[in-house]
Amino acid sequence: MTAPLRRTKILATLGPATDTPGRIEELLRAGVNVVRLNFSHGTSEQHAARVRSVREAAGKLGLEVGVLADLQGPKIRIEKFATGRAELRAGQRFDLVCRADAPPGDTRSVGVSYLGLVDDVRAGDTLLLDDGLVALRVEAVEGDTIRTTVLTDGVLSDRKGLNRLGGGLSLGALTDADREHIRVAVGLEVDFLAVSFCRSAEDIHETRRLAAEAGGRPHLVAKIERAEAIANLREIVDAADAVMVARGDLGVEIGDAELPGLQKKIIREALERNRVVITATQMLQSMVDNPIPTRAEVLDVANAVIDGTDAVMLSAETASGSYPVKAVEAMVRICLGAERQFDHDTDFEAAPRGLARADQAIAMATMFLTEHIDVRGIVALTESGGTARYLSRFRSNVPIYGLSRHAAARRQMALMRDVYPVAFDSRGLSSREAAGNAVRELFALGLLAVGDRVVVTSGDSMESKGATNTLRLLEVGEGGVAVGLGDL
Repeated sequence: MTAPLRRTKILATLGPATDTPGRIEELLRAGVNVVRLNFSHGTSEQHAARVRSVREAAGKLGLEVGVLADLQGPKIRIEKFATGRAELRAGQRFDLVCRADAPPGDTRSVGVSYLGLVDDVRAGDTLLLDDGLVALRVEAVEGDTIRTTVLTDGVLSDRKGLNRLGGGLSLGALTDADREHIRVAVGLEVDFLAVSFCRSAEDIHETRRLAAEAGGRPHLVAKIERAEAIANLREIVDAADAVMVARGDLGVEIGDAELPGLQKKIIREALERNRVVITATQMLQSMVDNPIPTRAEVLDVANAVIDGTDAVMLSAETASGSYPVKAVEAMVRICLGAERQFDHDTDFEAAPRGLARADQAIAMATMFLTEHIDVRGIVALTESGGTARYLSRFRSNVPIYGLSRHAAARRQMALMRDVYPVAFDSRGLSSREAAGNAVRELFALGLLAVGDRVVVTSGDSMESKGATNTLRLLEVGEGGVAVGLGDL
């Protein structure tokens, strides 16, 4: 192929800026692998229309593009102001009114969406509003009113978010609106469902139960954005299919100074535990209004890529920004540049021992082989995408082609670093026949050339999930015919 394959995947949030006719196709051409529906905004009808547009554009372009539905979660917000905004000054008193009939806000007070906030805070706590732009110190709780002192000058507008520094608010992860949105998302056949503000593995388990009851099995993404989630990180990662470093609310709760180290920890934990990981929030924020990113943003994205994140995410940059396509193009350039800095030497001494699954062992053996034999690709014949995911947890200098007959599995593989999903139906074929046909398919697509060597992973039963148990080393012959170099 003439252009280098990009290993890191790109998520783009859809919104008003992407509703222009032809815009979604432009984004996919530019390099978007997965689109995000933000259920904090928009109607079910708008989300359905956007999914239709994505599926149509992906089909036209011959691309496998995943759809992620991001649940709103229990985000605490202030209510509305009489004039839409209020200017606060450091040192002034400002009350938060936790009452359903709180009057419209002004410079003295504003209502709060979470009436139980009075039970969760105490004198001395610091409350952060609008992603930390305004800080309040709690002086006292008097009935349904929280009396605070403003610590920083700032302008507050309607419905801005509120966090407690250090976390500790008692809301559960799923609201009644989220439960309804799960049914909507399953009806739209989304590939991923993101759980906002999860605190424990049980939040993920409950979401999975609700999705199953609605008739769906989307992959679940645990958004790490609460201090409590850090304390329960390992169990949350194990319960989910993927994790998202949601740096906005997480940074507000734990403090900006702690965020870089925690981002690296979350990425490392996800990779070690065979989960997909997304890095998100304000990655190219300046491109909401400007056609090029800042150098600091370039370094931010590049560092996440070098740390091994599977995907990087654009939010307002594509949903409501002035340059959505340019933002994607910039992300592509940065990812490709950062990937050239990868250290591909895999530390097999640090790899897990005592593997319980054959497909995990096959994945590890495959990566060991690619480090010692010159191969041009790894071909994973997979039903669910699980083998491709295990393979992608190891850094490699060769692409992983995930071949599956299931459209949902291919769209889910679109989020995995180093994995390139390809439609392929192996039903009725022996594992040897399937391997040969797979090589011919990749040759026909221009992904392999005569003389290339590949490692093929497959199972004796080509139609069973989790049945991968075989390695083959093949060479591409004339016309794409696979020449066997040995079963391993």
